[in-house]
Amino acid sequence: MISLVLSFAVLIAGYFIYGRIIEKIFAPDDRKTPAYTRQDGVDFMPMPTWKAFLVQLLNIAGTGPIFGALMGACFGPVVFLWIVLGSVLAGGVHDYMSGMISERHDGASIAELSGIYLGKTAKWGMRLFSVLLLLLTGTVFVNSPAALLARLTPDTFNAAFWIVVILIYYVLATLLPIDKIIGKLYPVFGVVLIIMAGGMLFGIVSGGYHVPEITLKDLHPQELPVWPFMFVTVACGAISGFHATQSPMVSKCIMSEKQGRRVFYGAMLSESVIALVWAAAGVAFYGATGGLSNALTELGQSGTVYDISTGLLGPVGGVLAIVGVIACPITSGDTAFRSARLILAEITKLDQKQIKNRLIITLPLLGAGAVLTQLDFNVLWRYFSWSNQTLAMISLWVATAYLLKTHKEKMVSLATALPATFMSAVSMTYILMADEGFHLGKGIAYPVGIAFAAALFLLYVYLGCRKHREG
Repeated sequence: MISLVLSFAVLIAGYFIYGRIIEKIFAPDDRKTPAYTRQDGVDFMPMPTWKAFLVQLLNIAGTGPIFGALMGACFGPVVFLWIVLGSVLAGGVHDYMSGMISERHDGASIAELSGIYLGKTAKWGMRLFSVLLLLLTGTVFVNSPAALLARLTPDTFNAAFWIVVILIYYVLATLLPIDKIIGKLYPVFGVVLIIMAGGMLFGIVSGGYHVPEITLKDLHPQELPVWPFMFVTVACGAISGFHATQSPMVSKCIMSEKQGRRVFYGAMLSESVIALVWAAAGVAFYGATGGLSNALTELGQSGTVYDISTGLLGPVGGVLAIVGVIACPITSGDTAFRSARLILAEITKLDQKQIKNRLIITLPLLGAGAVLTQLDFNVLWRYFSWSNQTLAMISLWVATAYLLKTHKEKMVSLATALPATFMSAVSMTYILMADEGFHLGKGIAYPVGIAFAAALFLLYVYLGCRKHREG
């Protein structure tokens, strides 16, 4: 339990210390934000800081910090280290930079920012990659809440019924102005989310459950190596490329650049708190990583969440906790499709003030999502996880290019270049080793992954030195 308490303390300290360092590097000022300069009553509109924070938190806190944290906990309490250090040094930096750089470019998507700072080829590659990731994300975040809702309702309302209901909601949330559904429901869901996390923590403590202390030992019952599998399994609780697609949406609504640290960095660290709670709940409730792994295999992710929630808090408390778990993916799934709509609007140049143009993009997008819901959840999750971390890698390199271009002191770009290099190694090594990738052994995957990351870092050093000589 001491490790868990220290983990929470590091997250709090990280927000006030390292978050302020990152804010100082970016140097927010008093310029008018796109919420005012491009206000359109649909996607660009001013939003109070507290509401922008809750919208950002619910945008990014899908099933990742819950399902991902539970699967990551199978590696043992070493997962606490990744959640905490990954969030403070990488995830918070990633979310803040992607949101604030977007804000400086009139709310542009991560795909458009890639084109500005990495070139036209990168822009088109990121357009395709980010839309595909958002489609996978939206689909993943349909299946999981539908499965849980089916458990809480009579047999007539099965998972297929709830999939249809959620998709109908997604159509409305994607089409309507951001203040009509998202701006009104998210503050309520935010309170539910906070109650859920607090309730789970209370259940662990009051039930006398033992949370093991941090160890670097790999405790995965299937002997999956911590490197790189844990760093991909736990994405949303530590660093997630999906967030780079969500931050630009909120960048269209912040009223001042100086809100950025509270909204973007703060939401990321808050999500990490949720991930820590669920990782601790998983290992504490089942007593060992083997028991947790068996539960995930036999009950599935949704069944395991139901088992833990009702076990820790009883039937009533468990249902309240599960409502929070249901709110997480639904409020990320709707904004995943909304973000995809905005990226496709950038590509097609269709004015989103007109509902006809929004329908032209939204209906085919949701139709594709409906088709993907028929695929196996575990397969979707594996591809989503790798795509997620690869997008995080690219987003951090975009932020690095931005800092190299805009700052005379090139050393400040290390704040993004170092986590970008780390995520480059993670992404390459994973796809070489994973079953859904090339299924190669450590002897090949490890050195190739390290060499790939080292090559990118050396290119960064070369470009940084060249810009220093030029300027």
